[in-house]
Amino acid sequence: MVEDYFQGLLSERQEQGLYRQRMVLDSPQDTRVTVNGRQCLAFCSNDYLGLANHPDAVAAFKRAANQYGMGSGASNLILGHSRPHHQLEEELADFLGRPRVLLFSTGYMANLGVMSALMKQGDAVFQDRLNHASLLDAGRLSGASFQRFKHRELDDLEQRLKSSRASKKLIATDGVFSMDGDQQDLPRLAQLARNYQAIFMLDDAHGFGVLGEQGRGSANHFGLGLEELPILMATLGKSLGTFGAFVAGSEALIEVLIQFSRSYIYTTAMPPAVSEATRTSLRIMSKEQWRRDHLFERVKQFQMGCRELGIPLMPSDTPIQPIMIGSIEKTMEVSRYLERRGIIVTAIRPPTVPRDSSRLRVTFSASHSHEQVNQLLDVLSEIPWDQLQDAA
Repeated sequence: MVEDYFQGLLSERQEQGLYRQRMVLDSPQDTRVTVNGRQCLAFCSNDYLGLANHPDAVAAFKRAANQYGMGSGASNLILGHSRPHHQLEEELADFLGRPRVLLFSTGYMANLGVMSALMKQGDAVFQDRLNHASLLDAGRLSGASFQRFKHRELDDLEQRLKSSRASKKLIATDGVFSMDGDQQDLPRLAQLARNYQAIFMLDDAHGFGVLGEQGRGSANHFGLGLEELPILMATLGKSLGTFGAFVAGSEALIEVLIQFSRSYIYTTAMPPAVSEATRTSLRIMSKEQWRRDHLFERVKQFQMGCRELGIPLMPSDTPIQPIMIGSIEKTMEVSRYLERRGIIVTAIRPPTVPRDSSRLRVTFSASHSHEQVNQLLDVLSEIPWDQLQDAA
């Protein structure tokens, strides 16, 4: 009976063309990877600065593992908060120009932790419709009234704020949207938060390390400080190439999270060696501007090539460059063709994106070469894009 129910769920997913399968990676994360026993060129990771396999970060991890062991062995509030954790928090706070930082094991847990600590029944959470699933789930699970405004349509948000009678309001948004690659209008959002006495929270998972001075992220890019943006969350597993996440803010905010954030309190702390490797990655990221320069050169190269080939890119100036197709079947067909030609580009389908908006999500790294981008463009040129659009 139970197995029949499970099989029914799987059959339905397969019939919808939405069944997902994992690839097995047999190499370090890089532009050239070994997937399912085959060498391929990858354009689908979030390793934007090419730090996931940096030798200095790997060496830092090994030294710390020798000194502190593999696991933290306890939650942060028992005996799991190690010196590398503490030092990383201090260095991130200094880098961002914010009073304090608190580490979380994942970005998902950070978003859940913030909203569970701050929001309750009778409050209201307002989010962009295309926010990351972790933000959306955090809003739904907070117990507060939950509303999604139209993507980047802040007039819609303002009308919702005007109509709200909630005692406490929180506005949350991605800085760079993970599936579209476009950016939120953070200055106007900050102004709306001030006008309607709302707390403003930013998830900058895809902006941190890529945008702003030395990679300080979307808030720095738009010149927003602590007063305009009191809650800043970002992840460590993308531009920094390691693992985990953090929330940056005031002394009071961080203490509130330590006292009330269930996803912080009731979980084992990340391994100390991960924090030590991240400290090394942070130093590299802040010093080596050439990584961001090279990254955006490859983005521009790709955009120019797609324009010449008539490939329908979505409007994005970030390392996330989606090719909109629409049809699930056609998107999977193109993704499989690329894989047969030795290139991995992930097909993004519902429910990750809205219905009829399946796309190829092409992402770039500072490790990609000019020649590798040309190789991608050469294979993409073999695809009849006009026919795909007609079919969609």
